Amino acid sequence: MSCRGNCRGNCRGNCHDNAVAESFFQLLKRERIRRRTYLTREAARQDMFDYIEMFYNPKRKHTNNGMLSPVDFETRQQKLNEAGVWETRGTSDPDPPLGL
Repeated sequence: MSCRGNCRGNCRGNCHDNAVAESFFQLLKRERIRRRTYLTREAARQDMFDYIEMFYNPKRKHTNNGMLSPVDFETRQQKLNEAGVWETRGTSDPDPPLGL
């Protein structure tokens, strides 16, 4: 089956199709799973859940957040919003959304 130029990332051979997921799973394996032996699937599941919910999401620094953890980034954004500063980095709309 050929895409004929009208696909948006789901065609065979598109190297960017799963880049985000592959990057995440590479980090998960490198930072958490390698050199560990789990006695049960449930133990493995719980360990991965703990990694994602207790470290990766709230604490791990991300390049897209200016090397801040998501919690630190949200705190910074809240302080900027309270001070009346609106950051437009990454957007083309200089106006803040309604309600802020």
